[in-house]
Amino acid sequence: MEKRTPDYLIFLVVIILIGIGLVMILSASSVRALIDYNDSSYLFRHQLIWAMVGIIAMLFFMKLDYHIFQRLAKPILFLSVIFLILVLFIGFTAGGSRRWFNLGFVRIQPSEMAKLAIVIYLAQYFSSRKKRLNSFKKRILAPVIVLAVVCMLILLEPDLGTAVTITGIFIIMLFASGVRLGHIFLIITAGIPFLIYFIFSADYRRERFFSFLNPWEDPLDTGYHIIQSLLALGSGGIFGVGLGQSRQKFLYLPEPGTDFIFAVLGEELGLLGTLFVLGLFFILAWRGFKIAMSVPDLFGSLLAVGLTSMIIIQTIINIGVVTASMPVTGITLPFISYGGTSMVIMMSAAGILLNISREAGE
Repeated sequence: MEKRTPDYLIFLVVIILIGIGLVMILSASSVRALIDYNDSSYLFRHQLIWAMVGIIAMLFFMKLDYHIFQRLAKPILFLSVIFLILVLFIGFTAGGSRRWFNLGFVRIQPSEMAKLAIVIYLAQYFSSRKKRLNSFKKRILAPVIVLAVVCMLILLEPDLGTAVTITGIFIIMLFASGVRLGHIFLIITAGIPFLIYFIFSADYRRERFFSFLNPWEDPLDTGYHIIQSLLALGSGGIFGVGLGQSRQKFLYLPEPGTDFIFAVLGEELGLLGTLFVLGLFFILAWRGFKIAMSVPDLFGSLLAVGLTSMIIIQTIINIGVVTASMPVTGITLPFISYGGTSMVIMMSAAGILLNISREAGE
């Protein structure tokens, strides 16, 4: 089949998002970097390096035939599970979570790799069983078990946000694969008790879950994150206080360069800035799902659905937390938040999506 040119609109959107992210990291993380490293641009420089690595990865996967992942799906998933197990024993602990391998010069987060591994595995699994998806026990039970194992390992870190993201990807890919709605409903229903147990099994998770309903009930503890985020967004108004002029980044807003960078963006660039970023993610979702509907082979279609869902679900969760629409959970904003592993994985996903677009029809 003759290859078309990649979807350069996706490429452009990703580059713009990365550019916005770098600018916002330079501003949002400057105070924390100055305190921790005596260098206000320390985190920005590290993210710039990761962005360049990510661009190389995106260009590489844009050229690499995505069909190779059909053969590599199971080995990639297996390695991902091994890394998730190892990080629980030899991983680096920060903020009460053991999520990273500390290699000295860099930290690697296996759960970010697991998201991509799950997408590739599910695309391969369901595309090879398209005509046999009506039997739950024979054809759907295996990926459900895989999902349960991966999510359990991630929850042990603990990392609820990533587990919820992976589950969301799984549900969307089930639907796109043509699985019966009854089976999807059964899976969701079976998962709810485990989610409730995890939330209520620790006091801080239970308090954090309910704090978004009325954060002002405990403004100095469980509601602090949300209140400071809303203050940042509200202070920005329509046009923002000006680039680099955020006041909330002066240790008022927790994690201003990672989980709550969208709040700083809203404060400095205002409602117009946030709508512009939301518009970019909307374009990414539109083009990604359009590719999924027009690519001729089922594996490519499901892979495009999974990759697009991975980016968009994580975006929805992050912005939902920042705007107090969802309970607080630590998860980054794709292409914008500080985080090397997340940057490279998301850009790799974009590269694979661009490669799939080369076989998409009109």
